[in-house]
Amino acid sequence: MEIVWSAVDLEPVYGGVCVPTMGALHEGHLALIRRARDEADLHAQSLPVVVTIFVNPTQFAPGEDFSRYPRTFDADCEKCEQAGADVVFAPEVGEVYPNGPEAPIDPHIIIPAVAREPGLEERSRPQFFIGVCRVVHRLFELVRPSAAVFGEKDYQQLLTIRAMVAEMGLPVTIYSEPTVRDEDGLALSSRNVYLAPPQRKRALGLSKALKAARSATSVTEAESAMRSILLANQVEIDYAVVREAHTLMPIESMAFGARALVAGRVGAVRLIDNMAV
Repeated sequence: MEIVWSAVDLEPVYGGVCVPTMGALHEGHLALIRRARDEADLHAQSLPVVVTIFVNPTQFAPGEDFSRYPRTFDADCEKCEQAGADVVFAPEVGEVYPNGPEAPIDPHIIIPAVAREPGLEERSRPQFFIGVCRVVHRLFELVRPSAAVFGEKDYQQLLTIRAMVAEMGLPVTIYSEPTVRDEDGLALSSRNVYLAPPQRKRALGLSKALKAARSATSVTEAESAMRSILLANQVEIDYAVVREAHTLMPIESMAFGARALVAGRVGAVRLIDNMAV
């Protein structure tokens, strides 16, 4: 496996399968890399798998955890190689944002409706999807992949990227992988390292709430059950909703295509999760 620091060295791997990450890799990321390897190997001539490691400053608001976001580059590279990556691309901020991260977003980049209208992540973190669209678009410019893999754990992000690619006509196929969980049900996240043992136990409230939603017979019942479980586990609720699975807009019936989504804080750690219902 090769580590590439500059985009000028990426030309030999153009057309590969890309896995964009911010590092601090866990089993959830490795599942994405393995999926990328599987997709790459389906071709008569196997495509390269390129993992990007870049902690993106534009998706963090002032006061969020950009400076303390876990950075474990050497360990990440070992995991990438074991999971089947051919290249790790680790650009500096100046390579991704030649005019600086404070420069305005390119007006040609589309921020799709699913990133602006549901009142979920964009309500709590209004800068987040602008930063996500900006960095993913730029990484696609640099890496020039034919496909990319994202996780369902960040479900609104997945839908946002999928919609941006479609609406902008970008030549990149977007694959998704299910959320990877620990044995107790907690969704894997790089931010889980911030949880003290008692907090981690409380964090299980998110997956328990989603499971309760799956047993409900109506949207109202599901949302009420989720809120009760989150409060019982001392999770400070941001949202606990059941939405249409593709637009994330409110629905009246769970009969078809619904997704339960939760977000909340356990201490200072903000966690999100989701599940089909």
